[in-house]
Amino acid sequence: MTRRFPADFTWGAATSAHQIEGAAGLRGASIWDTFSRTPGRVVGGHHADVSADHYHRYRDDVRLMAELGLTAYRFSVSWPRVQPDGSGAIRQKGLDFYRRLTDELLAHGIQPWLTLYHWDLPQALEDKGGWPERDTAYRFADYAAAVHEALEDRVHTWATVNEPWCAAFLGHASGEHAPGRRDPAGAVRAAHHLNLAHGLAVQAIKPSRVGGCVNLYAITPATGDDHDAARRIDGLQNRFFLDPILKGGYPEDVLDDMSIELDFMKCRDLAVICQPIDLLLVNYYSRFTVSSRPGPASAAAAPTVTASPWVGSEHVSFVSGGRPVTAMGWEIDASGLLEVLTRVAFDYRPIPMVIAENGAAFPDVVSGDRVHDPGRLAYLRDHLAACLSAIQLGIPLEGYFAWSLLDNFEWAWGYGKRFGLVHVDFATQRRLPKDSALWYAEIIRQNKRHEPTDS
Repeated sequence: MTRRFPADFTWGAATSAHQIEGAAGLRGASIWDTFSRTPGRVVGGHHADVSADHYHRYRDDVRLMAELGLTAYRFSVSWPRVQPDGSGAIRQKGLDFYRRLTDELLAHGIQPWLTLYHWDLPQALEDKGGWPERDTAYRFADYAAAVHEALEDRVHTWATVNEPWCAAFLGHASGEHAPGRRDPAGAVRAAHHLNLAHGLAVQAIKPSRVGGCVNLYAITPATGDDHDAARRIDGLQNRFFLDPILKGGYPEDVLDDMSIELDFMKCRDLAVICQPIDLLLVNYYSRFTVSSRPGPASAAAAPTVTASPWVGSEHVSFVSGGRPVTAMGWEIDASGLLEVLTRVAFDYRPIPMVIAENGAAFPDVVSGDRVHDPGRLAYLRDHLAACLSAIQLGIPLEGYFAWSLLDNFEWAWGYGKRFGLVHVDFATQRRLPKDSALWYAEIIRQNKRHEPTDS
């Protein structure tokens, strides 16, 4: 990486509330609290009651961010911390935590980027039907408005719903994520209501700068006979969310694939979902290679998964593309990041983009005061190089957030998979920047000073 990034490029790292905060501060119960306490759902029976204890250690964590040179930090607000029942009274003590956090960030010259929903639905709303129920989208809009009113003077960039594909299909079709349902029709309802929640939230917090956040994959057919499999997975993973947000309609071929009654959609829904947004937040991790022929379960699936999240395309299998993999079993392919950015830029209306999550889990080696993680360093290097290539092609890419700032509770995988730039000893809560963090800090430093950067 001997070329430099634009002077105004945003350099960040990202986290989510449930994964790092812990349950201190009288946080209400979320679907992930319930899910984690259901035997067999999470590896090792782990839960996030303490996790990285960011609720108590946020000042130290912000100092770490400043030492790394971050110009922005993307975090999520815990809905049950702010509104334990998912409706009704707002808990000011919960909002006060995020006021303190944003003040600390700003005092260190770090811009707060706030995500309203990163999967921790209040359990009280799940008890009323959760995301398959239309009312949940309206409750989310109320919550979004309340958080915006409290923080709009401090936060200037907002994201609505993080990775709605995961919340809908991993949570309601395969059951590997909370709330752990296996109901394909309910998953499609949830996906639509998550999209609707996005649109309603955009309405609620405008004119602040706001965007949607989608996880996109490059998709490759395994053979010349597998193009339909690639179309199907691309449709459900990518286009089912990009199309309504940016074009105002669902892809007809995906609706045909699913063969599910759409009586829950109302005539004005798509107009609400397709609200004008200021940027698109893109999460990218890997490339899928797919086949129409049945095959073994993907190595990336949670250990307890027996159902498919691919509604209407359950027969499609995910096969090796022959690339190196991370500790999650995800194939490493930085060229796929350039591919998805180019695809959005040319297939959809022009819109500024930011990489809101990109990173990898590896089995780190702790040696005294150093954590050696050459795999993660190489992953970041190659994906930042793809970002630079996108910018040179004229794609309006404005920033990059590494996932994740800290090792954390990795959902159904518990604490066994580490994505952090900073190593966390969960027994002592000691923070230790990894080699990848030190490398990233140097890249940021040199680009801030407009120096050529070396790989």
